[in-house]
Amino acid sequence: MLGRQRLYFMLPDIASARSMLDELLLARIEIRHIRFWARDGDLPDDMPDASFFHKTDLVHGAEMGMLVGGLIGLAGGIWLVTFPPEWAHLNMLTVLITVVFGAVLGSWMSGMAAAALPNSRLKDFQQEIAAGKVLLMIDAPFKRVAEIEEMMARRHPEIRFGGVEPHIPVFP
Repeated sequence: MLGRQRLYFMLPDIASARSMLDELLLARIEIRHIRFWARDGDLPDDMPDASFFHKTDLVHGAEMGMLVGGLIGLAGGIWLVTFPPEWAHLNMLTVLITVVFGAVLGSWMSGMAAAALPNSRLKDFQQEIAAGKVLLMIDAPFKRVAEIEEMMARRHPEIRFGGVEPHIPVFP
């Protein structure tokens, strides 16, 4: 996914989503880079549905947990090396171990909590999705972003451009 940006478009209905899928495939956008998010049960099985990673805040939560856990592990490791228990002889490897342990534990705990939350990056679209509209997500190569935006605006004036996300998370 290196060199891609995620584009968001709000489509009025499933029929429009079907038409957009066909046009994107004809424009040589691979199906693995196209995702639709509609109300549960609305999207036909042959259309690429947004994954669990797209719909929840799991990735964002895991990233934040890793950062906070790593920092807490760093502080704890430095504290242990500075004030070691009498029975232990600790060195700087202790700091590395506590940082890694804190990052892994923080990522896991925060990710589990965030998996129950809707995606905070897509909160602006959730009300429209609940009303029956369809969110289209395209992971487009940088060099084709303007071309895709222009194609969408020219062929489908009924769609609403929802913006660009410059950072594509690792998992989805």
